[in-house]
Amino acid sequence: MFSSIPLVDQELLLRPFRSNDSTGLYEAVHESLQELKPWMSWATEGYTEMAAGEYISIARARWEEHTFYAFAVTRADEIVGACTLSSIHPLYRFCNLGYWVRTSQRGQGIAGRAAQLVARFAFERLGMIRVEIVIAVGNHASIRVAEKIGAHDEGILLNRMVIGKSIYDAHMYSLLPSDFDLVARL
Repeated sequence: MFSSIPLVDQELLLRPFRSNDSTGLYEAVHESLQELKPWMSWATEGYTEMAAGEYISIARARWEEHTFYAFAVTRADEIVGACTLSSIHPLYRFCNLGYWVRTSQRGQGIAGRAAQLVARFAFERLGMIRVEIVIAVGNHASIRVAEKIGAHDEGILLNRMVIGKSIYDAHMYSLLPSDFDLVARL
């Protein structure tokens, strides 16, 4: 099932994480810790290659269960980030979209292109009718990505996120099938 899922644009390949991706994932996270730490609870100084491997194992298992989809964002066989679909609600058919790009690759539109590819995957392959992007107030880089890809700004949700030991209000953005010239399927 994993091999039938690559998502591509002119230079990016998004694919499920492979068992042997732990070194590449670790290197991308380690390079980007200063940018990730304020917004990702898992991004700590103690992040190790073993932690990357454990994440990949869990992500692959959750993919098979259809409860979490983690894509390695790659360019020229290098992991340049990740894009995920989580909090998948099968009854109401919406989910959460997350993304990050390694520090050395930021500012090139990679996060936005990856987010669009994964949102399209959610609509076309998973039958979602709504993809939500929930961003902590103050995470300006993620907000810029959501705005650049035309996500709908739906306002601020109070006490919406816990990151580490802090509670944050969050911006709610959404993407709909119609944003991709698709029709929501019933």
